[in-house]
Amino acid sequence: MNTTVGRSSCTSILIGKKASLSGSVIIGRNEDAKTAWPKHLAFNLHQEKKNNHFKSKDNKFELDLPETIFAYSSTPEWTDKYGVFEEDGINEYHVAMSATESAYANDRVMAVDPFDTEKGILEEAMVTVVLPYVKTARQGVKRLGQIVADHGAAEADGILFADRDEAWYMEIGSGHHWVAERIPDDSYAIVANQLAIQKIDFNSEDFMYSDGLQEFVYQNHLWPQDRPFIWRDIFGTHDDSDLHYNTPRVWSGQQLLTPSVEQAPESFNLPFTRKPDSPISSQDAQRVLSDHYNNTVFDLTNAKNKNSATFRPISVATTQ
Repeated sequence: MNTTVGRSSCTSILIGKKASLSGSVIIGRNEDAKTAWPKHLAFNLHQEKKNNHFKSKDNKFELDLPETIFAYSSTPEWTDKYGVFEEDGINEYHVAMSATESAYANDRVMAVDPFDTEKGILEEAMVTVVLPYVKTARQGVKRLGQIVADHGAAEADGILFADRDEAWYMEIGSGHHWVAERIPDDSYAIVANQLAIQKIDFNSEDFMYSDGLQEFVYQNHLWPQDRPFIWRDIFGTHDDSDLHYNTPRVWSGQQLLTPSVEQAPESFNLPFTRKPDSPISSQDAQRVLSDHYNNTVFDLTNAKNKNSATFRPISVATTQ
């Protein structure tokens, strides 16, 4: 499997409990890689395992793990030849995790804190080394953040965490730096292969971030110290690929859930979180993740648009 394909083509949604129709936190993600690449649904029992150790088959990342392994579900690939890729699941403490929404960091950041592709943690390992060892979504963010700090990251990623009360979105933006934002209870977020989190409030319990993040940014002259700390602008990309491949998907999802707001599909100013016009059902979330610009001028199923693939849709032929 060419794993880079799967890592550049996903779309995610996170919904706060007061924004959902059922009062439940909802998270979900499309994985886009191949038209025929089966998944298994696995249920892993609670167990005690001495000398518990993880060693990646995808690169040289490895990690000693706690002896107690909580029960959890997962959806691994049909083969582990290229790595585990458990992708997503829910553990016995009702913590849900999905890894990952692929993203890209800009060249300025990469010049001073590049990804460790040889030994850093990859998407392949994240669910396996995090989900069976945490009791809350916050703990999930902290555990993965500590692994990134200690071992480095091999790629830019967005990771979804949820429990009964909170939804968190975590983004890894360089070899050792990351941020996470709690989705407001009355709001939702849609993410499409970009570093999407915006202003970081370093005094708020609704944000978590890597140690020394501000010092790293200011010492390397990545952002003025007298400006608001905008993670997306400091670490993310702003190029033609974003305008045609990424931001239109966010636009289409926000148009479905908040149609009262007028905004352009080619905009770098789409908000990370937004309030819905109406409570969001699980079916609404599914509708977002199956969207191909239905009933818009960009819908390629419309015969008039067959030769006008202006924007990449959320749902494509390789969506698994």
